[in-house]
Amino acid sequence: MWDQEENALKISARNVLKGKIKNVVRGAVNAEVTIELPSGTEVISIITNASVDSLELKEGKEAYAVVKASNVMIAID
Repeated sequence: MWDQEENALKISARNVLKGKIKNVVRGAVNAEVTIELPSGTEVISIITNASVDSLELKEGKEAYAVVKASNVMIAID
């Protein structure tokens, strides 16, 4: 787990998951970025291509999935 106290980055979100970028699939405007956590679980995010470029995201690079949500919905069949 990422330790906010030991890092220069300050963020209000409490759900910060460190992993490695497994895949970046670009579309016309946005990209789908898959981060693989140490457990093998994958987190997928859709971000702009401009963000991919400015963060220099590429396969194998370490990155953080930061989750900040006011609601988490649960559904069943």
